[in-house]
Parts: sequence; structure tokens; C-alpha cells
Amino acid sequence: MKAFFGSMTGRVFLVLLLGIVASAALTQWLAVGERTRALERYRDFHALERAEQLITTADVLPEASRPTYLRMANRGTVRLEATDVPMAGALPPTEFSATLQQRLGEGYKLGPLAEHPAACDLPRKSNNIFAPTQWRGTCETMNVRLHDGQVLKLSVLPPRAPPPSAHSELLTMLPFLLSIAALAYLVTRMTVRPLKQLAQAAKDLGNDINHAPVVLSGAAEIRQASAAFNAMQARIRQHIMQRTQMLAAITHDLQTPLTRLRLRLEKVGDAELQQRLIDDLSAMQQMVKEGLDLARSMDTTETMQALDLDALLDSVCSDATDGGQQVELRGRAAMALMGRPLAIRRCLVNLIDNAVKYGHYANVTVERMVGAARIRIRDGGPGIDQDQMARVFEPFYRIETSRSRESGGTGLGLTIARNIAEQHGANVMLSNHADGGLEVTLIVPEYYAGA
Repeated sequence: MKAFFGSMTGRVFLVLLLGIVASAALTQWLAVGERTRALERYRDFHALERAEQLITTADVLPEASRPTYLRMANRGTVRLEATDVPMAGALPPTEFSATLQQRLGEGYKLGPLAEHPAACDLPRKSNNIFAPTQWRGTCETMNVRLHDGQVLKLSVLPPRAPPPSAHSELLTMLPFLLSIAALAYLVTRMTVRPLKQLAQAAKDLGNDINHAPVVLSGAAEIRQASAAFNAMQARIRQHIMQRTQMLAAITHDLQTPLTRLRLRLEKVGDAELQQRLIDDLSAMQQMVKEGLDLARSMDTTETMQALDLDALLDSVCSDATDGGQQVELRGRAAMALMGRPLAIRRCLVNLIDNAVKYGHYANVTVERMVGAARIRIRDGGPGIDQDQMARVFEPFYRIETSRSRESGGTGLGLTIARNIAEQHGANVMLSNHADGGLEVTLIVPEYYAGA
């Protein structure tokens, strides 16, 4: 759940859901308020009609019949009853009493009382959580003097509470809330899906520059973003191709003059000078060779296919052993990976050669992880300082203080290995082992046939 709300989908869903619920709650509150005010106006008008009816009826009845009538009129929310309170204690007229006085005429005298009915302060029971908790309509008492001088007390009380409902309001609103949540989730999926597709396309682009372009679909803005992404991919592919071709051409064209130099060096009479020049020329040829390898490591035209990781490691380690290198392989991954066979092989060969060259031997250990395999290559060399860990992946960078100068090399081996690993979605990490020596960790993702 935490991961969901931490994602873009969860955040957009939460904002939409809260926004819609808040908007619906505000609309419901305004609607209930307006309905309550209309009900109050209707009840006040009804109370006005009822009070006028009770007073005029009591006025026309004979004095002897009034007690019986008043017992019947002392019911409901508008009540008329006998009182001993004199008219002199009345307060200034209220809006209700003034309107009633106007309707009754000059023959009647009304005077509001300070007495406040207890029912006015009682909380109202309502099934609606947005309804007010107290009656805000007319609720008061007043004295009424009839034509014959008798004083009666008129009480206007709040309406009776409605009967309890079998279903609570929250239960009634549950389908509404569920429909809002479903709508918010649907809108979120429609909004975030193009972003996920672009993110996946960017990931695929990092693994394979020749990956198929993004399909132009969806809203106009999404199609515009997808078209811009495809144009960017084409420009990057063109730049990489031009750089690769230029590097390959330069290194290839250097082979001819270097070969002529080697032939001419055979004619140098000084044996010591001749050997020194030949050594320098060999270093230059090695640099050209690794420059070609670097250019090939950026080439992604080789076909991707499923590879047996254990068989590939066994083949690479066996070839290294046959070549006189001290290489030992332990463990099994029992998984397949999707990659370019020659490129993956070049990556593993470079890592093992680097370990043997600087650390005299290579102990290769492979183990299965969740969705990936971890390959660890440990050597017996002096290791690398922590501040130099990142720089060793830079082209032509060599650490002369911690690695042997006599080992040779151009500083392109790790650069080539990292380029190939990144093209296959793999990670290359370096660490100094506690018992000495450098340990290179290569984590490669598992290939799923159904993916």
C-alpha cells in the first residue's frame, strides 16, 4: 500500500479521489442547507397559518366552550393554552409575532414573552450528517389577547423528529463513494499509462538503441510527446553510429602505418633501440586493437537472443584456463538471460582478463537471485583506493599507484565491459575484499520467455 501511494498512480488517484469527495461533500452541504432553509420557511408559514386558525377559532367560541377547545389546541407544534401571565410583561414584537399581528388585525393584541420553550434547545435527530443539529426556524412563546379581553399563551415549537431509518446515511452513500473511487482510479490509469509507456521506452532505449520506436497513440499531447521521443531516439542513434564509425575508421586506418613501422624497425641496427621501439609500437597496436573493441562495444546491431548463463560462463572460464590463466568457476545460476552472445562474452572475458592481469588469478562465483544472477570475480591484487572506484571505468584511465605498471594495458577493458553491461540492463560494481584483492560484481537480469 505504501508503495502504491508513493507512485505517480497512487498520488494522482489520491488527489482525484479527495478532490471529488470534497467537491461532492461541499455540494451536498450546500444542497442540504438550502433544503433546510426551505423547510424552515415552509414550517414557519404553516405555523403562521395554524396560529391564526387557532386564535380566530378560540375568539369566536363562547367563553364556556373555550376550556374544552384549548385542551385540544394544546397539542402539536403550535399550541394555544390559558395563562395567568399579564400582557404588561411582553417584549418587543418579533418577526413572527409582527406578521401574525398583521394577519389577525387590530382586534387582537400579541406580546412576545421572555419564556423560551425547552424544545428549542434540544438537538435534532437527523439521518443526514450535513443537516444542522438545532432547529433554526421560529421557536417562541407569546401572549394573545382576544376581543373579549381573555389572555391566552401561544407556543410555536420545532417540528417533531422523523422516525429512525433502517439504513444509515453512510451505508446509503457507500455505492456513491465506490463509484467515485472507481472513476478516480480509471482516470488515473488513463493519465499515468502514457507516462509508464514513455518510461519503459526510455529504459528500452538505454538497453538497446535500435529498439522499436514508440507507437503513436492516445491523446494529441501524448502523440506529440511520443513523436518527440522517437525523434530523439533517431538522433541519438545517428550520433552513436557516426561516433562509432569514426572511431572504427581511425583505429582501422592506423593499422597500415603501424605495420609499415614494424617492418622498418627490423632494419634498425642498434638492438637495444630496436627492442624499445618495437615495445612502444606493440603498445600502440594494443591500444588500436582495444580502440576497435571499444567501438564494437557500442555497436548494437548484433541480434539479441536467449543465452544459458551457466554454459556461457563455463565456456569463457574454460577458454581462459586453456590459455594458461588461473581461473576457477564455482556455483550455478540455472537461468537464461537475453543478450548479444559476442558482446556478453567480450564483457566476461574483459573482467576475467583484468583480474588475472592485475591480481594473478580470478575466482569466479555465480549465484541465483530473485529475478537476476550475481557473478563475482575476485583477484589477488592490491585492490583499488575507494576514491578511484568510479574513475577506473573512464576510457584510457590506469591506476599506476595501486596496480602493477608491468602489467600493461590501455585502460579500456573496464570501460568496454561496463558499456556492454549497461546495454543489457546489467550493473557492474567494484569493491575491495576484506581479505585483500579486488572483487568485481556483475548483476544480470533474468530472461522471461513470456515477457
